[in-house]
Parts: sequence; structure tokens; C-alpha cells
Amino acid sequence: MCSDEMAKLSQGKRDWEACTAKTEDRQKKFMTVSSAPIKPLYTPEDIKDMSFMRDLSYPGSYPYTRGVQPNMYRGRLWTMRQFAGFATAVESNERYKYLLSQGQTGLSVAFDMPTIMGYDSDHPRSFGEVGRVGVAIDSLADMETLFSGIPLDQITTSMTINAPASVLLCLYIATAEKQGIAAHKLGGTIQNDILKEYIAQKSWIFPPEPSMRLITDIFAFAGQHVPKWNSVSISGYHIREAGSTAVQELAFTLADGFAYVEAGIKAGLDVDLFAPRLSFFFNAHMDFFEEIAKYRAARRIWARRMKEKYGAKDERSLLLRFHTQTAGCSLTAQQAENNIVRTAYEALSAVLGGTQSLHTNSMDEVLALPSEKSARIALRTQQIIAEETGVAYTIDPLAGSYFVEAMTNQMEAEAEKYFERIEQYGGVLAAIDEGFFQQEIADAAYRYQREIETNERIIVGVNDYTCDETPQIDLLKIDPSIELEQCKRVQRVRESRDNLVCTNRLADLRKAAGSSDNLMPYILDAVRAYATEGEIIQVLREVFGEYKEKPIF
Repeated sequence: MCSDEMAKLSQGKRDWEACTAKTEDRQKKFMTVSSAPIKPLYTPEDIKDMSFMRDLSYPGSYPYTRGVQPNMYRGRLWTMRQFAGFATAVESNERYKYLLSQGQTGLSVAFDMPTIMGYDSDHPRSFGEVGRVGVAIDSLADMETLFSGIPLDQITTSMTINAPASVLLCLYIATAEKQGIAAHKLGGTIQNDILKEYIAQKSWIFPPEPSMRLITDIFAFAGQHVPKWNSVSISGYHIREAGSTAVQELAFTLADGFAYVEAGIKAGLDVDLFAPRLSFFFNAHMDFFEEIAKYRAARRIWARRMKEKYGAKDERSLLLRFHTQTAGCSLTAQQAENNIVRTAYEALSAVLGGTQSLHTNSMDEVLALPSEKSARIALRTQQIIAEETGVAYTIDPLAGSYFVEAMTNQMEAEAEKYFERIEQYGGVLAAIDEGFFQQEIADAAYRYQREIETNERIIVGVNDYTCDETPQIDLLKIDPSIELEQCKRVQRVRESRDNLVCTNRLADLRKAAGSSDNLMPYILDAVRAYATEGEIIQVLREVFGEYKEKPIF
């Protein structure tokens, strides 16, 4: 835009501002979900320093602001991957088959808390938690049942597991072997993001150093043996659920990603061996445009950093591919049917932001695990967006919007400030140890809650538009007898396996854990011998120790 046009634009804006000064806004402050102020109008002045080729370019072209694929959803829709798992492997297997029959295109496994924390179902600490918030997986026998009748070379699977990720990946590989499927044919993702556990979700087991060793061992093993597998899903979702702002989610997630890249390089791996299989997992919250800007900024930041700082040569290393889940923390117990609407708008923002796969939360998830009916409605939400709205027909349709581009640029700039602060601490691990991330998230969560309590922020059905109606929703209930059945199942596995072979495999793992060997082959041999997850994790606990968080006041 020439100087004369910019001058006319500036004068026109001043004239408009003079007119609007005579009118009154309906509220004192307009802000995003993250409490960032929103101007009343955005014009070319807000993006005057932006270059199309440098900052946007074309879909599938560096810096990938507009998407990682040249034709995006015109070529292939995002993977519709409903997060599911409850009770035992038998019940979850039935739910998976139901969702696949309804048009789901990828599986996503939710594990129960004992599995997440590395305990077998019959461990005293598992009491009351078996099968409650996900499926109980104790051994190869359970994993075989979980995927019975589901050919693993024809479906991709995402597994939300972190501290014991190495064990669950090996269980999956061994299950595929039982189906006659080689590891190199498997596609999917293991979350395996331990840094965000220290930051937000808190389901760690080992201290940071051995935890990072396990992750780089997975990088090396997967790069050689499971090349189509995403060896880590760097998760901002749980950071956001803990109360962060959108910028904090963006910055902290990418900072974790950079830390994993640096750990892989430090372990002697070529960045282009493992970086193409790094994936991301973001939260889709309620502020429609802020979320879209977040995804676009994330792609651009990642591509530039991978190319300019880490020297990646393989174009695939520059591509930030991500899964999205709608925001569980945005759901309300009050007027729970409103959650269908919330989820739909959140899902739409993920699609317009260019996600590669998507989970839509069910309306009843704030009350219980999803019922079959509510899970179907959540899946249908994605299908309606894909097939009826037309938003998948063109690529990055909001590009060029003064508001969206200005917000994308602002998100990037604010994230860069956070990267500088993290570096001042000495990196991600040092910042975790000092409680930096935890304090930032706590402050943001407090501010958001205060805005609700003072009615500065309206949540429909919670602090306005309320009613006394009691919701009539059929909830999924987990039968308490499930826990006893699962305990008996794992005990039968221990009784029926070759315990001499199993003991030897665990001894081999213990020796390897005390050396610098890659642990994945040893863990895989142990699960093939039907060693339980709890037995494998206990061996590693004894060698590595357990993490204790430093109290932050």
C-alpha cells in the first residue's frame, strides 16, 4: 500500500473514531478468553509490516502459516478421533468398534489412573480407580483384547500416556505382532510428553533426566523400527486445562518441543531422524478467533525455529502437525446440553485453524465418562462440519483478515517473549524446577476465575441465563465389580506365563537401565513375556527413583 493510500486510510480511521466516540459500547471491556484486550476495529494499519511471502505464503509452503498440506481438506479431511476408554479392555473394545461403525476414522485410547501412574490393577494404590477414567491395561493380554478384531495396519491409534509411554508403545507393537503385522506398518501417536506433566498435569513417575532418556530412546527406536509412528505428541491441551492463557499454551508447548529437539540432538541423533515424527496436541477453547490465530502462529514459529536454529534439512521436520481436542474446562454441569453448542464452535475453530485430527468432547463429560449417545452426537458434530458447512472446501479461508492476521502476529510476538524468559532461567527443566510455568498458569487461572465471579465474564447457565431445571441425562456408570474382575485377570496372567522367562527379561531390563543402552528392545522383550506394566515400571523406579515436586509458594 502506497504512502498516499496509508494517509487516506489513517484519516478515514480518525473520522470513524470521531463518529464512534458519540456512541456507547454495551460493556466497558471487550477481551478474549485469555483476557487480552480486543480493539473495536482492525484495518490494514494493524498488519502494515506484514509480508505475504515471508509471513504467509501458500498452503504447504514455508513458513506453513496457512497449513502443512498444499490442498488441506480438499484432499483429505482431518482424522475424526474420539477419545475413549473405560472399565476393562472388553468394554472399551466394544466402544471402539461402535465408534468405527459410526464413521470415526482413528482410535484414541484413554487409560485409567493406575495405568497412567504405572501400577497394576491389583496394587494397593489402584484401589477404587481401576477402569474409572479410562481403560485398565496391565499386560499384553489386555492390549490384545483391547484391539481384538481391529486390524492395526488399517487404523491409526493415539494413546494418551506419558510416564509409562515406552511400555504402552511396546505393548501395542507386540499386539500387532500377534496379529501378524510388522512394526513398520503401524501408524499412530504416543503422547509421551513428560515435560507438560511436570508443568501441568502432574502424572509423572521418574525424575526429569531418566524421563528424557526414555523419550530419546523412543525417538531412536521408533525412527528405525516404527517409522510411521509419532513418537511424541507435545501437548498444550493439559497446560490450557490447568488454566493457562492461549499465549501461554502456545509458548509453553513449543518450548517443550524445542527441549525435546535439543535432547534428541544431545543424545547424538540427527534432527531429521526424529523431528518429522514429532506431533502436537492443542486445546480448542471458546474464543473462536484467538484459537485460530494460535494454530497459525504455532506453525510459523515451529517452522522458522526448526530451520533457522536447529538446522533441519528435511521439509517434514518443519511441519507442525497437530491434533486438537475441544476444551473440557469450558464445559459446564449446569445446562449440560449447552456443551453441544460450545463443542461445535470449538471444533469449527480447530478446522479453520488447520488441524490434522480432532476429538470433540461429549456434553456429559463434565459429569461422567461419555455415554454412547453423547459420544455419537460429538462425532456427528465433526461430520456436520465436514460435510454440511462448506468450511473444508477452501484452504485457510480467514487469511487476510486484518483481525486474524494481527492476532496471529501478536500471538507470535508474545510467545517469543516467553521463550526469552524461559532461556533466562536456563531452559525448560530449570524453569520447571523454579516453578515458573506453574506460577504463570496459576496466576492466569486465578484471573479468569475472578472475572467469572465478578460477572466481568459471562458463562451461560453459570453466572447468567440460569434456570432451576435439573438436567435429565443418562450417565455412564462403571460397575464396581469391574475392578475385582480386572484384578483376577492380571493375576491369571502371572500364573499362566512362563515366569522364568519373565524374570530373566526383567533382570535384563534392570541391567540395561543401569547402562546407556536403548531401553526399548528390553521393554519389548519383557512385554512379549507377559511382564505386567507395574512390574516393568517398578524395575525402572528402583533404578531411576521417583520425582518429587519442589513446593512453590
